[in-house]
Amino acid sequence: MAPEVKVYALSTCIHCKNAKEYLDQCGVKYDCVHVDQLTGDERKAMIEEVRTLNPSVSFPTLVINGKTLVGFDKAKVDEALGK
Repeated sequence: MAPEVKVYALSTCIHCKNAKEYLDQCGVKYDCVHVDQLTGDERKAMIEEVRTLNPSVSFPTLVINGKTLVGFDKAKVDEALGK
């Protein structure tokens, strides 16, 4: 069964880029939202969504099978993916 993965990222953040590249290397399909590219009400709604998962609103925020990971740590990503 494929993992359910969502990434909240900033388009210019190196840690966000590294997280997405690692997921690509693992062959994991994911949905990614670049929060900094949203505007208006859509951006406000997305920030509120991230805040419920990660009160500090830092990036990247990854949600893997319902588990929230803040920042990029290969070992934590592997654990959440069940590797």
